[in-house]
Amino acid sequence: MDEVLSALQAIKKELDEQRLEIRETGKNVTERVTHNMSRMFEEKFLVWEEKHEKLKETVENQERRIYFLEKQARKTNMVFFGIEESEISYDNLEKNIINWIEQYFSIQLSYSDIQEVKRVGKKGERPRPIVVTFSTLGIKLKILKQKGALKDTQCYVKEDYPKYVLEKRKELQEQLQLEREKGNTAVIKYDKLIVLSKNINKRKLLISPENVAVPNLERNTQTNKKNKIQKPDVTVKRYPMLCKRRLPKIRIREEERTARTAATGKREGQHGRNKI
Repeated sequence: MDEVLSALQAIKKELDEQRLEIRETGKNVTERVTHNMSRMFEEKFLVWEEKHEKLKETVENQERRIYFLEKQARKTNMVFFGIEESEISYDNLEKNIINWIEQYFSIQLSYSDIQEVKRVGKKGERPRPIVVTFSTLGIKLKILKQKGALKDTQCYVKEDYPKYVLEKRKELQEQLQLEREKGNTAVIKYDKLIVLSKNINKRKLLISPENVAVPNLERNTQTNKKNKIQKPDVTVKRYPMLCKRRLPKIRIREEERTARTAATGKREGQHGRNKI
């Protein structure tokens, strides 16, 4: 019996050890699997994140382009409010707007000065606004300068803005009033609020140290030019090095002269002997 009990205990011990090994291997396997899965998900997440950033950049660039194109497309547009809706056709509407501009602004336009005319909105009791696209920006600026002529009338003129810009301008109205109450000059330009504080002096801003220093420089340059003109004639100095370079030529010439004189002397001597 003792042998049987010891054998059973040994078997039990082996089984416990195997269970522990199985548990440890199971833990290791689960850890490896989770680590591999997390690494795979992280790599995929990084790839998707990079793609998302690229798409975000492209979308932002496209939005900027659309914003710029829409702004440029509406650059020569104007919206006229309060004009009676009595036209029958497009030609009639175009003729009415030309006559209306001439009547209130005393600006004579032709059909070539207007690119497009259209009513906007649904028909109702009030006349719908008219959006006019002019051929040049100069015509629009002339009308905007003279919009004070509509002060005593029910008509008024505004620039043509997209819907999101109009909403942005409404939001900036409160801030505009606060800045004006502080005494600052504030203006809403397109979809931005521009504030100029009352402490800023425009004349000081126009003056810069570079502009102040320019007259002095001009005077100095003028005096230098005068000095250059009034300078006396400068005598050219001959340096000894140049004389030394010319010495060998002079020596060669002297040697040639002495050789010639010696040759002529010999000839004369021979000529005298022949005579004797």
